[in-house]
Amino acid sequence: MKRIGRRYRTGRAEQHYDVIVIGSGIGGLTNAALLTKLGRKVCVLEQHYTAGGYTHSYEREGYEWDVGVHYIGEVHKPHSPLRRVFDVISDGKLEWAPMDEVYDRIIIGDRKYDFRAGRENFVNDMIAHFPQEEAAIRQYVDLVYKVARSATPFFAGQAMPPLLAKAYNKTRRFLVPNECLKTTREVLEALTQNQELIAVLTGQWGDYGMVPSESTFFMHAMVAKHYFAGGNYPVGGSWKMAETIVPVIRAGGGEVFTYARVEEIIVEKNRAIGVLMENGDRLLADSIVSNTGARLTFEKLLPEAVRAQHRYEQKLTTVKPSSAHLCLYIGCKGTAKELGIPKTNLWVYPSPHHEQNIQNYLDNPETGAPLFYISFPSAKDPTWEQNYPGKSTIEVVTLGRYEDYIKWRGTTWNQRGEGYEEHKQKITEQMLEALYKQMPQLRGTVDYAELSTPLSTEWFQLNDRGEIYGLEHDPDRFRQDWLHPVTPVKGLYMTGQDVVTCGIGGALMGGVLTTSAMLGLQANKLQKLLKTWQPPAVVAAH
Repeated sequence: MKRIGRRYRTGRAEQHYDVIVIGSGIGGLTNAALLTKLGRKVCVLEQHYTAGGYTHSYEREGYEWDVGVHYIGEVHKPHSPLRRVFDVISDGKLEWAPMDEVYDRIIIGDRKYDFRAGRENFVNDMIAHFPQEEAAIRQYVDLVYKVARSATPFFAGQAMPPLLAKAYNKTRRFLVPNECLKTTREVLEALTQNQELIAVLTGQWGDYGMVPSESTFFMHAMVAKHYFAGGNYPVGGSWKMAETIVPVIRAGGGEVFTYARVEEIIVEKNRAIGVLMENGDRLLADSIVSNTGARLTFEKLLPEAVRAQHRYEQKLTTVKPSSAHLCLYIGCKGTAKELGIPKTNLWVYPSPHHEQNIQNYLDNPETGAPLFYISFPSAKDPTWEQNYPGKSTIEVVTLGRYEDYIKWRGTTWNQRGEGYEEHKQKITEQMLEALYKQMPQLRGTVDYAELSTPLSTEWFQLNDRGEIYGLEHDPDRFRQDWLHPVTPVKGLYMTGQDVVTCGIGGALMGGVLTTSAMLGLQANKLQKLLKTWQPPAVVAAH
């Protein structure tokens, strides 16, 4: 079992820290590690049995799976911003392995479209499939780069004091392309009316959880551009992120505690001064950072009187939780080579009409899932064979309707009753058939399969209604000034994907922006750290 962090017990934590971070997802760990390198003593509190949030891995029946890290772009470039931050917070110990040249394969019905690493490869391959749409394809790629490169001015307000940020955001629309806050479909249909091409170009919509007619083109462009140069996977598995970051926090006198559930943020005279633990302990700090998401922070962790004072109930009506999901974790007998398992992700859709696929499913789940995402983590990790010889793992992900699970809400994980298990078995068989349709050679090789539902996510991650991407990434979400690292409660900050965007890269940069906002006039120290950091010298053995 991969367990990272120290189990919380009364007396193990100090009574006062410079900073307490609630939640050990990548945003919280990034914030904690950067603050540590800048001289703060930081305590990270994680309610789960291991640190890492969606970057953790788990083992069962002799297999290991990641739960949220399927691939990451741009980290193979030593000087990319993402790679730079990862290197700093892990002291350069986190390593990356490239995926296959074809990192994503979009499958619509029986038609397949490969996304090859490299901008020109992508353009040429799309033109080969849609020769009459060459102009639209080239315009699309140019527009993706244009919009994605506007991320700095788009999010600049997140590093500013709230009042200055509000003023800045009023002028932001003049500083970024006007396509940023249009829907993805609106932007693409201005380029082409070819619905199959639009379906292919938006074939990664599962990476941010919203179909083209609802998602913000800015979010789509960020994801598309992020992967144009290919995908990568952490060597050793996704749990290596937390394993390499936690020692940095400890080196500064801090700690990362697990089984450390926070009951409430302690607020006195509109200042956050500490946290009340589930067991009644009180831990104090000069600053509190919540990496638990906007809904959990402002609906449950803040005292009721403080929530009312700052009108969070009304504010939260302006945003919605993202989609829930089902994930089937599969263990197979045989190596990736023996089984013909690639490093390529598969995105499988019944038709090019993403919105209609969703609606059909919501109206009647028996019509079939609107998508299947199939990932092969063991094939992506070059060290897998050393640890799990003769075995392979697969993950099949699809959307999950939370409404289908409400009758079991409040029950204990792994003890939800016979009806729940029967429901899961039915879904498991459907998802296995979806896998076999794409990879028939795997039939008969499956040794173990375990399904997680929205209730599993809610249980382990405390996510509202089992959502996985924080708040929905529609245009309205990006217009909310109150979604800012600095809250109206003095000394209380927010970080993670609700500060920037979803995904590992988004949450990581959320950690960076929160750190900058906390430093205020000393933010240049963070810029200097990220610019001048060098890997620790290797001491030769004698």
